[in-house]
Amino acid sequence: MAEHIVRSFDNELEVLGRSIAEMGGLAEKMLSDAMEALSRLDTDLAQHVVATDPRLDALQRTIEEQAILTIARRQPMAVDLREIVAAIRVSGDLERVGDLAKNIAKRAMKIAGEVRMPRALIGLRHMSDMAALQLKDVLDAYAQRDEARARAVWLRDGDLDALDDSVFRDLLTFMMEDPRNISFCTHLLFCSKNIERVGDHATNIAETVVYLVSGNTLPTERPKGRGGLRGDLG
Repeated sequence: MAEHIVRSFDNELEVLGRSIAEMGGLAEKMLSDAMEALSRLDTDLAQHVVATDPRLDALQRTIEEQAILTIARRQPMAVDLREIVAAIRVSGDLERVGDLAKNIAKRAMKIAGEVRMPRALIGLRHMSDMAALQLKDVLDAYAQRDEARARAVWLRDGDLDALDDSVFRDLLTFMMEDPRNISFCTHLLFCSKNIERVGDHATNIAETVVYLVSGNTLPTERPKGRGGLRGDLG
């Protein structure tokens, strides 16, 4: 392959990498802001999160288009092809993280007028901190092509699932203690499920990093820490 073609291809990969980094930073900020909005029932901040989502969606579409054009122009093989496929996969997962953050923000707006129950939010904040750390670590693993760090994120997936079950039990208890808590806690149940799914997408990215670096795939069955207590809350 001619030197100028190789250089152009490398530049295209660098552009994809920068776009992924931008998406990652935006998704992390949306998740942080959504949880802050939920904790404070801050409708202005929640609306800001919702308004940010189209920007993340646009980045994801741009990455897909760039990746497809690169494949068409360069017809890459082996590890170079994995680089492009990984960018498409990671951008898709980050777009979904943004959607989940937006869902949490919308719940915050819905419960802004409800009777507040601060202790019901403690477990969700722990979940959010754990999910945010998973996301940060896996994005670092992607940027550094660090397979070991990606595998560590993958192995921690069960911890977030277990915490999700614990939050689920606590929220049910609060609802049984006082029927006035039912509406508020029901919204929080949906929020906790969204946070748990952020962890799932971090785990997806971890699997992509392992595939990118080694060409291998991780087992289909992920580590699980949950007891199957809850249904599929959307």
